[in-house]
Amino acid sequence: MKAVRIHHFGGPEVLEFEDVAVPHPKADEILVKVHAASMNPVDYKTREGHFAVVSEDKLPVTLGRDIAGTVEACGTAVHDFQDGDPIFALLPADRGGYAEYVAFKATDAAPMPRTLNFAMAASVPLAAMTAWQGLIDHGKMKSGEKVLVHGGAGGVGHFAIQIAKAHGCKVYTTVSNRDLAFVRGIGADEVIDYHAERFEDRVVGIDLVLDLVGGDTQKRSYSVVKFGGRLISTLMEPERELCKRLGIHGAHYMTAPNAGELREIGKLIDKKKIRPIVSGMLPLTEVRVGQEILAHEHPFGKLVLQLAS
Repeated sequence: MKAVRIHHFGGPEVLEFEDVAVPHPKADEILVKVHAASMNPVDYKTREGHFAVVSEDKLPVTLGRDIAGTVEACGTAVHDFQDGDPIFALLPADRGGYAEYVAFKATDAAPMPRTLNFAMAASVPLAAMTAWQGLIDHGKMKSGEKVLVHGGAGGVGHFAIQIAKAHGCKVYTTVSNRDLAFVRGIGADEVIDYHAERFEDRVVGIDLVLDLVGGDTQKRSYSVVKFGGRLISTLMEPERELCKRLGIHGAHYMTAPNAGELREIGKLIDKKKIRPIVSGMLPLTEVRVGQEILAHEHPFGKLVLQLAS
């Protein structure tokens, strides 16, 4: 089979399009024929050597964390799936989705939403679960709260807006001017152009901030979180002493595979509460181009690699 692997860290030139053996599923695994795999910032960060989970001694690795495809074969201990089932999944860091086939634990997969095609489904797992886990697992979001999403037009951000709205929250978001209409169209109640105004001049008494930007944006966010509120970040640990002094909860987290949560997200998709946005599709052979677009152009929604029809 064909797979995109790296043998050492570096720029796009280290992405190798190679022939490798089709994996055999272990007893608790499924072998999946990959129809589509989405591209995420963690992919090029891994390629550059900036994702601590993948160290140089673990190379070569196949890149890609989330996929949609069909079950090709099941291990002897797998009973929840059968050959031909359409699934989507967030893969563990030691498996890669930039490949025609991948084997992984069946417990990491979920049935693909009925209303999506493979490309749309592949755009969901990592970004949507990052949003879900930030808002719900770590942020303890409740209906009726005021939620501020920094970077609402990106892969994670556009899911976060929709998940918060689906749970009955009022959603504020910061985006660039080009994305104002886009985030309003997916449910944001208050939209702030961060080039034109400071969000702290527009919002106050926020229950939950989901920080997908970091840096100065996080530092300025403390002033808008109410006492007892939460500041949750995918990028940097909030300042513990400052959080304690302000009476807020701060946390940094990394997304973990969770098929149960992915099933819940799939249900919301089929109920039309969440709509994944695919900004572009490329063949697997154009993976270098895709990673450059992702790193430097910051497209809204998700970029997807198409592997099979």
